Amino acid sequence: MDQARITTAISELARNIYLYAETGHISIEILEVDDKKGIKIIAKDKGPGIKDIRLVIQDGYSTSQGLGAGLPGVRRLMDEFDIQTWAGEGTEVSIIKWLR
Repeated sequence: MDQARITTAISELARNIYLYAETGHISIEILEVDDKKGIKIIAKDKGPGIKDIRLVIQDGYSTSQGLGAGLPGVRRLMDEFDIQTWAGEGTEVSIIKWLR
């Protein structure tokens, strides 16, 4: 089940890079903290940035005529979610899934 969640989250982050920034990259890192193991994914782009983060992480909000499940869905699928954005410089989304 975790594999499907991780794959779906990465796919959505890649789609966002393609639709909104055109260029970017996704990195994957294995985490080991105390007795916990996990995977950290960072999606970073050099797009225009996000004007209102609170708005884009709300269910149903879409700028691409989609369902608006993108970033809110990624947030629900993963255990940790962080987004940073800079106007005219890009956006970085960092997500973590702790493995059972």
